[in-house]
Amino acid sequence: MTTESDPSYPAHWEADVVLRDGGTARIRPITTADAGRLVSFYEQVSDESKYYRFFAPYPRLSDRDVHRFTHHDYVDRVGLAATIGGEFIGTVRYDRIGPDGRPATAPADEAEVAFLVQDAHQGRGVASALLEHIGAVARERGIRRFAAEVLPANTKMIKVFTDVGYQQKRSFEDGSVHLTLDLEPTAESLAVQRAREQRAEARSVQRLLAPGSVAVIGVSRSGAGVGAAALRNLRDSGFHGHLYAVNEQVGLDLLDGVRAYRTIDAIGAPVDLAVIAVPADRVPEVVAACGEHGVQGLVVLSAGYGESGPAGLARQRELVRQVRSYGMRLIGPNAYGVINTAPEVELNASLTPAPMPMRGRIGLFTQSGAIGIALLSALLRRGEGLSSFVSAGNRADVSGNDILQYWYDDEATDVALMYLETLGNPRKFTRLARRTAAEKPVVVARGGRHTPAGHVVPGTRLPDATVSDLLRQAGVIRVDTVTELVDVGLLLAAQPLPAGPRIAILGNSESLGVLTYDACLAQGLRPLPPLDLTTAASPADFRAALVSALASDDCDAVVVTAIPWVSEHALADDLADSLREAVAEVPGKPVAVVHVELGELVDALSATRGPAPAAPLPEPGLRPRPRAGAAGEAGAAGEDRIPSYPAAERAVRAIAEAVRYGQWRRAAAEAGHVPEYEDIDEPGAAAQLARLLADVDGGAVLTLAEWDARELLGRYGIRVLHALPAPTPDAAVRAAGILGYPVALKTTAPHLRHRADLGGVRLDLRNEAELRLSYEDLTGLLGKPSELQPVVQAMVPRGVDTVVRSVIDPAAGAVLSFGLAGVASELLGDTAHRLVPATDRDAAGLIRSIRTAPLLFGWRGSAAVDTPALEELLLRLSRLVDDHPEVIDVSLEPVVVATEGLSVLSATVRVAHPPARGDLGPRTLPSY
Repeated sequence: MTTESDPSYPAHWEADVVLRDGGTARIRPITTADAGRLVSFYEQVSDESKYYRFFAPYPRLSDRDVHRFTHHDYVDRVGLAATIGGEFIGTVRYDRIGPDGRPATAPADEAEVAFLVQDAHQGRGVASALLEHIGAVARERGIRRFAAEVLPANTKMIKVFTDVGYQQKRSFEDGSVHLTLDLEPTAESLAVQRAREQRAEARSVQRLLAPGSVAVIGVSRSGAGVGAAALRNLRDSGFHGHLYAVNEQVGLDLLDGVRAYRTIDAIGAPVDLAVIAVPADRVPEVVAACGEHGVQGLVVLSAGYGESGPAGLARQRELVRQVRSYGMRLIGPNAYGVINTAPEVELNASLTPAPMPMRGRIGLFTQSGAIGIALLSALLRRGEGLSSFVSAGNRADVSGNDILQYWYDDEATDVALMYLETLGNPRKFTRLARRTAAEKPVVVARGGRHTPAGHVVPGTRLPDATVSDLLRQAGVIRVDTVTELVDVGLLLAAQPLPAGPRIAILGNSESLGVLTYDACLAQGLRPLPPLDLTTAASPADFRAALVSALASDDCDAVVVTAIPWVSEHALADDLADSLREAVAEVPGKPVAVVHVELGELVDALSATRGPAPAAPLPEPGLRPRPRAGAAGEAGAAGEDRIPSYPAAERAVRAIAEAVRYGQWRRAAAEAGHVPEYEDIDEPGAAAQLARLLADVDGGAVLTLAEWDARELLGRYGIRVLHALPAPTPDAAVRAAGILGYPVALKTTAPHLRHRADLGGVRLDLRNEAELRLSYEDLTGLLGKPSELQPVVQAMVPRGVDTVVRSVIDPAAGAVLSFGLAGVASELLGDTAHRLVPATDRDAAGLIRSIRTAPLLFGWRGSAAVDTPALEELLLRLSRLVDDHPEVIDVSLEPVVVATEGLSVLSATVRVAHPPARGDLGPRTLPSY
């Protein structure tokens, strides 16, 4: 018998998933203890669904059926169930079969698969989720194909199979449709899976942000406390749905003018969202009551969880498990709350007092409540509104990834601002951010390089600089402070993207213009000479100069600088109007204002004064991004607002980020591809790795011997120069005779490897005498041959020494790295990174993104090296680690890139058994 406590139970198959309608379910293996659940589930399935499953009337399961469907060996016979509240809502099973269609064992690689979903849950994507998970289980157990028999009338199940994206065959035999699915993931199946993931996760957030009814649980009768504050904020925001207060000691029909009940069950009507503000030890009973009542989502304001220590962390994990068991999503615990300014919702389920933020085009996500307050205040002071706001606290369930999924196709959000203390899964975040950034800007400020208390997410070994590289690769605008987050967000929300880096500068202060000019140079922009209008300039002079600059073909953006008039502060409104008129007359280029002690001008520029100017035509390859307020909502913030900044550096930094983002958007419009190489021996590499790992324990790491590493890399067209051991001078001479002079003599001891600066390498040895002399000198200077482990290699054409690496990070996945060998990479940290699989565009960008890249392209008259060969090497290594997750670490150092071709002089390869579920695995919610 197998139960969840047995060692043979595959616990790693358990997963929480988001269904098509935004609710959640838990998928897990079926055990012998599930007999009662299976019978109860079957009794709730309609006769029609039973007929479709068994091809005949089948009103009830026999004892033999129940035994068969609950007893599995988890190899040749596997059953999975989707559950909500501990009860089955759907099941799937496979049975391994041989060529004759009869039960079989390995090495048979085909299995028959069948589903059954409770009628009340059909249409929620349960079968699709089960198919993804049973497919992953089957691949893990060596099954490569599924066979299914479906009645022609069962169109829903046929659609489940045909829509999954696997390669398949379909035929009609003996009155049924026979389907055969190849379980090897394809580009189409991965695209289908990710599209379903996006729709489901976006829907789950939408249910939290646009509920039809809200209950606040934990509202004090005195009006004090966070529960009462949340209730007042919901009431005063003008929430359009039904609002309820819950307090078990309530003796009145109303609390703060809101209908009050002792329990959520007493409400007697559906509740979509519950805001929980009770002590942590009472939260479980409240969650259970919400789950039984059918609540769709929770915002838990209560503290006392992961931020409070190990006991709180355990309480937090149990909270997530309980919430998901009822099919709900959770924001929090220790959350600040959520806001949705949509006019048909007007939800302020947060601790932000009324009035809530204006309607705007910026979406804001924070993990920290304190930072959320600061960001809301900063946006309000500068006249900007929001589309939505989520402050997730410990983000034990709903995270920044979920919010990105929602913002991706949210027409109310033009700019996504995120303050993140942890990334959680950098690989998924960068994937989602890349897709979102292709449609709208994503600006991220990271609050720390270490995981704060309460944020129980898997850590990454990647340095912060590497994570920043990966974010930039995905089109994310990375800033360092919350001030920069607001600065950049304001510009992107109110202004079009610049077409290039040419910046016009005009104003009434020569000194401020020079400061702006210098700031532009520091940011890598191309400023034009500042135009000094002198301190006598009137608003009309500003208008004329701005119209001229915007109309010029020589600039892509304009910075206006302004200092106070000696005695004419009242002209601030006139100046703001003049600048707006100029922008309206010549739209299409971003404008930012730098002011010195002109508070009145700031207020005037942030105020809205009429309709937005006509949007410019989109640039080739860019989808037009709606301007702030262009959607036509009354009262939307920033309709004709020009962002202003109290320092030139801040304005220029915002414009520079917009320039770089625009450049990324234009480049991203031309997607790269992963090239195919006919000489790659993928099956041979797989067989070699299987052989090498046959005797390696599950958690152990194996460093390949030199010949094994050369063989494995050679299967992917990566040739490593042969090195012959030289334990004695005579052995060195024999090695040179085999290789042919001239040769190189070098040490391979770990403490001297790749340290030419310590004298462990002798080059261009042209005869035996030079070789023997160098051998004697090397061992006399650095130690005995047994310590130095010297080798002899043939000389290769001179070039630039580089380093190519790939490493598997537990959170980010496979990362490809490149830099120059020696001091540049090690001391200065001049290394660039890309996620695997890398495209041809990634490889080209990788070698050009390091600061020392000019050395590869003919710096100071030197010959340019063969960068196409270097790009091919990067792509071949990317293919190797992407095809074979067993390869966890590869270091090619040095790689000498000559004017024609390159030479890999040394390679280190480490391998291990891959994780049971990789990046191509089924959709799952993270489990911390």
